Order: sequence, then structure tokens, then C-alpha cells
Amino acid sequence: MSQDAQTVELVRSRYAAAAVAASPEAAGDGCCGGPATTSLDVGSDVFGAALYAARDTDGLPDQAVLASLGCGNPTAVADLRPGERVLDLGSGGGIDVLLSARRVGPTGFAYGVDMTEEMLELARANAAKADATNVEFLRGRIEALPLRDASVDVVISNCVVNLSVDKAAVLAEVHRVLVPGGRVGISDVVAEDGVSPEERAERGSYVGCVAGALSRTEYLAGLAAVGFTDATVEFTHEVAPGMHGAIVRANKPGAAAGCCQSSELAACCEPDAKDSCCGAGAAGDGAGAAPTSCGCR
Repeated sequence: MSQDAQTVELVRSRYAAAAVAASPEAAGDGCCGGPATTSLDVGSDVFGAALYAARDTDGLPDQAVLASLGCGNPTAVADLRPGERVLDLGSGGGIDVLLSARRVGPTGFAYGVDMTEEMLELARANAAKADATNVEFLRGRIEALPLRDASVDVVISNCVVNLSVDKAAVLAEVHRVLVPGGRVGISDVVAEDGVSPEERAERGSYVGCVAGALSRTEYLAGLAAVGFTDATVEFTHEVAPGMHGAIVRANKPGAAAGCCQSSELAACCEPDAKDSCCGAGAAGDGAGAAPTSCGCR
């Protein structure tokens, strides 16, 4: 087994265990925190549910909150709007998908992609408990997303890109599935430029979201290399010396003239308006279907 394959399996098994630990059977009545195995290498004040405001998690299933292992709140930084289609990379127990579904409302939709069957099972159970009908959880790798080209308006992620062994492929896939004019709002761990890969490995494990982190300059260069513009990396809090939780934003260059802009999708893409807004055949053929270049389905 190659080193990359070993790392992927290590990440998969680590988060499978976290999903089991956050399940109702393991978590008891879920009234006061999860088992120790749900925590990462660093303190709970820099990872997990503590990074969400109480008003955000109010009403969500306890197990969705317990399974949160991220380093931020990407649904807030992405500025989600009613009617948008959102994709969460490495959706875990589903907390960010469920929060996204609330923000985009009944005319929008939220997808989650995860490679861990245990997390997908937990997320689907959480969605059922939350009565969320505008969500779908898909099994897949974030390096090869199981969605069609130009099928979502926004891509979010919560401390998952740093876990990938092929971050260039992840960023290329994000660019592919976004509609023209779409955007990225990611929470991730990012290293200061002066921290070498060897030093990153000394300050935390790969599965602990530290060793595999990109530097700020590496992140910006990676986004630019696949075609993103207006990219920024904003440090929010330190998780280890020289390593920070960060907000990563970028835009895919805009739609061609005459196409629907993201802010117009909810109204423009109503069934009786599709042809006049976006041209005949804009409807596509269902979830994950290939839309036209204007992003309607």
C-alpha cells in the first residue's frame, strides 16, 4: 500500500470511529458532550461545536453537533442565499449541510459528499431527525466529486481540504462543479508561510488536521492554478504554533451574458421561467444533472 493510500485509510478509519462515537448508542442521551474519541489533537476551543453560535445549532439533532470536528463555521462565511445550491466537502455528520439547507430555504438545496460510510449513515439519520428534505448525502472522494459540471452555486468545507493527499485535484474538482460566477467559502487549517512541511508535521498529526495543511501562499497559488479569482485566506484563530484556523474565499469567473446569476437563481429558475431566463432545456434531469451554462436546472 502506498503512503498516500495509507494516509487515506488512516483518515477514513479515524472519522469512521468518530461517527460511531457520536451515534445515539455511544453518546447516550447526548445531553452533555461526546466521548473523548470525538475530539481532535488540539483543544476543543479551536475545533468542533464550540465554533458555532448557539443560535446556529439550536434545533439540530444532538448527534450532528457531537460529530462536528471542524475548525470554523463555513455556512456563515459563505454568505448563503435563498435558492442557492450548496456542496459541502467532507460533510461528516451533516451539521454544515443542515445549516446550509436552512439558509438556502425550500427553493435551494444542500449536498454533502463524504468517503466514510459511517459518517454518511449518521448524516442521513440526522437529516431525517431534522425533517430536512432539501438535502442529499453522497458517497465519494473530494478529489473526484460525484456531481456534474456546473451543478452548484457555492462550495463549502469545514477543515477537510487539509486532509486530502491531492489538494490540487480537490481544488480542480471544486472549480469544475461550480457554475460560472459561483464561489468558495471554506474553513480550513492553514500554515503561516514560514512554517515548513516538516514543522507542520511536528505540530500535529495528519488526521488531526495539522500536518497536511497548506501554507497561505500555497493555498492562494493552488486556487489561482485551477482558475479561481479574488482568492483570500484570512486567519481566525491559532490551533498550533504557526498554524491557524482560516477562512478561504474565492470566485469562479462569472457567467456569460444572458445567464442566470447566483442571486437570481431562485426566481429565474422557477419551472415556468427557465426557458425565458436561461434558454430551452435548462432544466436538466434531476439532482446532480448537468445544467446549461447558466446554472439552471
